[in-house]
Amino acid sequence: MLHKTRGIVLYTTDYSESSVIAKVYTELFGLQSYIVNGVRKSKAKMRASSFRPLTLVDLVVYHKEKGGLQRIADVRPNPVLNSIPYDVMKSSIALFLNEVLYKTIREEEANLQMFEFLFSSVQWLDVHEPVNSDFHLIFMLQLSKHLGFFPSDNYSEQQSLFDLQEGVFTETTPLHPFYLDKTQSRNLHILLSKLTDNSFRLNISVSEKRELIKNIIEFYRLHIPSIGEIKSHQVLSMIWE
Repeated sequence: MLHKTRGIVLYTTDYSESSVIAKVYTELFGLQSYIVNGVRKSKAKMRASSFRPLTLVDLVVYHKEKGGLQRIADVRPNPVLNSIPYDVMKSSIALFLNEVLYKTIREEEANLQMFEFLFSSVQWLDVHEPVNSDFHLIFMLQLSKHLGFFPSDNYSEQQSLFDLQEGVFTETTPLHPFYLDKTQSRNLHILLSKLTDNSFRLNISVSEKRELIKNIIEFYRLHIPSIGEIKSHQVLSMIWE
């Protein structure tokens, strides 16, 4: 049976000389794997450019409830991304966001709230100028809410250490090594208080921002052990220079 759904392309792998398997987070079916035949042929009906990471697409798909590889009848980028593929800073941020999403999203069922959040976030990054070089920090904390481990912003002068395992600010030093010092805890608190503003930029040093993104990634690792290593954050260090 054919279904129409919106989707966000996360990842593609080669399947044959002219075909690929595309991981797409869809509005109707959550994360799905689609085999796309002949996409590299010169007269292909579906173009390879439609399956670049974070491309927003309208899909017509065949869907089997039993899972496994699904098939696409038609795909159209919508809306077309006009700046992310060509802006070095935006494409670097998008590369990082895409790696985070590919390694964290496992839901093979619809989650409309998360889909709308992801879709609107990609659109926001594409259309807003100048680009916010701290956008990925805000995005990761917003995403953690949809993944089920959003930090509690109970920061105060007394509760000034953030416990990465428990996801809360605490008054006493935790009995494990997974916590932030007072400076990093305050930086996290400031960021948490501004999550409704995608344009917000932290007024801290580059070295502090580097440390903060490492700590947020560690927070993710503690709550999603299967996430593995996030490598693309190293590229982001350059956009803060």
